Amino acid sequence: QVQLVESGGGLVQPGGSLRLSCTASGFTLRYYAVGWFRQAPGKEREGVSCIRSSDGSTYYTDSVKGRFTISRDNAKNTVYLQMNSLKPEDTAVYYCATDSPHCPGESIDFGSWGQGTQVTVSS
Repeated sequence: QVQLVESGGGLVQPGGSLRLSCTASGFTLRYYAVGWFRQAPGKEREGVSCIRSSDGSTYYTDSVKGRFTISRDNAKNTVYLQMNSLKPEDTAVYYCATDSPHCPGESIDFGSWGQGTQVTVSS
């Protein structure tokens, strides 16, 4: 059974850090591009970051550049999103997704999704 499971979300103060994990089961994640998306209440889902399978190159949306880092641990079949210097506007449900011909890509490009993990940045 193909499955993606996110973890690592939580409540953090502004300026704090969190590391999200996206662990795959039923398939080998290293052969696929993986994207992180987020959706805040009342807003559309937006792409945050993506890592390609071919060369490991990465993409970040402008609002998180310099603060977020995407990486892979192939031995653990996991992709991480390290989030530093968090801001209240980073509050959202974060999703990882894979099975896409494009990285970065639109939500519709990705065929497999995790269930999401809540990130709340508040004092």
